Amino acid sequence: MRDSGPRIVVLTGGGTAGHVMPNLAISPALKEAGFDLVYIGSHGIEENLVRSAGIKFVQIQSGKLRRYFSLENLLDLFRVFAGTVQSFFLMLRIRPVCVFSKGGFVAVPVAVGAWLARVPVVSHESDVSPGLANLIISRFASMNLYAFPETSRYFVGRSSRCVGIPVRPEVYSGDRGRGLALCGWSGADAAACLPVVLFMGGSQGAKFINDLVAESLPELLLFCRVVHLTGHGKMEAPKFGVTQVDALSSQIRDRYKSFEFLNRELPDVMAASDLAVCRAGANSIFEMLAIKKPMILMPLEKGSRGDQILNAASFKHQGWAEVLREADANRDSLVSVIRNALDSRDATVSRFPPGVASEVSGQAIIEELNAAIKGPS
Repeated sequence: MRDSGPRIVVLTGGGTAGHVMPNLAISPALKEAGFDLVYIGSHGIEENLVRSAGIKFVQIQSGKLRRYFSLENLLDLFRVFAGTVQSFFLMLRIRPVCVFSKGGFVAVPVAVGAWLARVPVVSHESDVSPGLANLIISRFASMNLYAFPETSRYFVGRSSRCVGIPVRPEVYSGDRGRGLALCGWSGADAAACLPVVLFMGGSQGAKFINDLVAESLPELLLFCRVVHLTGHGKMEAPKFGVTQVDALSSQIRDRYKSFEFLNRELPDVMAASDLAVCRAGANSIFEMLAIKKPMILMPLEKGSRGDQILNAASFKHQGWAEVLREADANRDSLVSVIRNALDSRDATVSRFPPGVASEVSGQAIIEELNAAIKGPS
């Protein structure tokens, strides 16, 4: 599409932050490799995130893709068609050398429009099981990349490669000392030797984990310190139960620190933690893997398509995490699995992949973009 001038890569993906953040994570490496970036998305979460990152953003029409019958599908078909036409003409105007797609509703018309304009498409799937959008896009992509080895079975007969997930560069900037100071644990008291357990519920699953944390705190704080990210509007003071160590209750309370939300400070708190208890969204768990943090995964089950259950099972199979399903989660089981995970922390860390996972992932993606640009040999 382009014989001279800047090499433009179109990024696309939207609907959730999970479809956007890997694009933003790899954008510095793409710029360093000599590419200019344009992001094509919808009037959704991606617009604010992309504009805040200083990347040029172009909006198109898109429709939701559903696996079930709905009259809304008819209207959305017209939106997808309109977005495809818009994308086709955008390709002719922007003249990119390649499209990198992270999936989501908006990525389908972009990928089809690029295919019609003979612009190569490289697609990336973050979860074990591809979403409907990426299954459709795979028919138009010259290369299908994915994060989990189990995903290969969905792309039989198509060009594909397992590359992991690029994570945000700032994840590596965390400092343990700053994280401990933020929690008020910078002193040299008796609790300073206790391990730090980080609880991250996420916006969708915060209440379940929050309730479980509150119930389990009296026992947890006997052997660890707890950092608890509750989610916006969900920071209710935990009710400490009456225990056999009631005389130490004030000291025990000092071992607990909660925040509704952390942004710039999150890498510091992650660095200060010895263990993370979190959902199994692909981006979050690959960030923990990148900084070599053992995990206990509590996959979101209700209201999901089951992707987090499969993600968690994959990490457990590879020895990188333990899994606690919601149906099995209670005070006793949580305390037990945390004790075991802390005791086996060194063994878990020894099984993590060597090197910086996100750098390996980013290099592999750029390799495949360049191969797609070059075309069949």
